[in-house]
Amino acid sequence: MNAIETLLQHRSIRQFSARPVEADVLDQIIAAACNGSTMGGMQLFSIIVTQDKAMMEKMAPAHFNQPMATNAPLILTFCADFHRFDRYCEFRAVPTDAYHNLQAYQWAVTDALIAAQNACVAAEALGLGLCWLGTITYNTPQFIDALQLPAHVVPVACIPMGYPAESIPPLTPKLPHSALIHHEIYHDYTDADIEQAYNGLENAPTNLQAVQENHTGTLAGDYVNRRYKKEDNEYFSQVLQEVIKKQGF
Repeated sequence: MNAIETLLQHRSIRQFSARPVEADVLDQIIAAACNGSTMGGMQLFSIIVTQDKAMMEKMAPAHFNQPMATNAPLILTFCADFHRFDRYCEFRAVPTDAYHNLQAYQWAVTDALIAAQNACVAAEALGLGLCWLGTITYNTPQFIDALQLPAHVVPVACIPMGYPAESIPPLTPKLPHSALIHHEIYHDYTDADIEQAYNGLENAPTNLQAVQENHTGTLAGDYVNRRYKKEDNEYFSQVLQEVIKKQGF
């Protein structure tokens, strides 16, 4: 498949076969990840490659013991990393405190996420399946400890990969492109626009079933009152703010 076909066929895969990811396949994924756009050519990211099952088991509780956190043969954790560039500047006797702030953190997060998406496209083009684990942003302190990350390094994306051991699931319903695209300036949404944009999602069978089973009334209610609740978001926001400060940004 070419890149466009790969992107348009993306599905989340949660069950993987025992087949290991071959070294040459991993090399191609890493090469794609490292060849993305980057702030000022600094490549402000690092990739932790996890293939050891004991290490996966160690991190599993912080991933809320989701099966794909241990049944995948490969996990790539992408980190916003200014530590390496700091060390380079120190090596050349140049002060680095210019980058110990939120602006620098944003640069590094952007670099890391570009690398992660490049890796995902490459992996799927090579026949692998994958699933992003949002838990990396929930339990960031635990992953910093487990991965022994120094100051100015924060994990931002964690992606199990492997050869699928399940039937390829249907495409996840998405918003129509017209709901996402604005020409020249941002055009706010009318009630009719919102109704049209979300009608497909609200009537997708999986969402209808979730709303019915959880008695949440609407898809919006299911998101706000069950999936991503205010108290959880506020708690994890506080954790993340403390982590960013502790790591020196």
